[in-house]
Amino acid sequence: EKITKDINPTYGSIQKLHTRDTDLITLCEDKVLKILANKDAVFNADGNTNLTATGNVLGQTIPFVGEYGISKNPESFASESYRAYFTDQTRGAVLRLSRDGLTAISDAGMRDWFRDHLKLSHKLVGSYDDRQKEYNITIQEDNKTVTYREDVKGWVSFKSFVPENGLSCANQYYTFDNGGLWKHHDNTANRNTFYNAIS
Repeated sequence: EKITKDINPTYGSIQKLHTRDTDLITLCEDKVLKILANKDAVFNADGNTNLTATGNVLGQTIPFVGEYGISKNPESFASESYRAYFTDQTRGAVLRLSRDGLTAISDAGMRDWFRDHLKLSHKLVGSYDDRQKEYNITIQEDNKTVTYREDVKGWVSFKSFVPENGLSCANQYYTFDNGGLWKHHDNTANRNTFYNAIS
């Protein structure tokens, strides 16, 4: 039917769907795709594209350049504005999907570290701190949280907290521990104290 879309089975199963503008970002185990919504792309001889209206709800599937996917860790996904961050455990990489395509941000001085630590992990929790403009990736088995910042294009810190999950709301950053919600960057709390424990 017009409302369904088949994806190449060699990309593995679909692990995460994310809307960006009018497109549907599809993160499979071994590939990241963009599915045009209510439009198709017509490719000219010079390689440029023109968009045309279509009667299909989901239009053409366009893969992003790069042999990366999200493996089986959709919990590592976090988005901010037009950027999305996630891990590819199979390839030992942390990735950013932006307007310029896929970038392996783990290559910014931490390639070997992530290659060694991601492969042994079962749960990789990603969250974005709107207040500090940081992507935090937590490797549960190692009890480690590592932080990436766009303004320095690198990994800036190992954090002292290991959350079950995290999110930003109204320019505040919250994480969860044992089902409890914790607010970060609170000036009334003791420094280096996370989840009622001193780090």
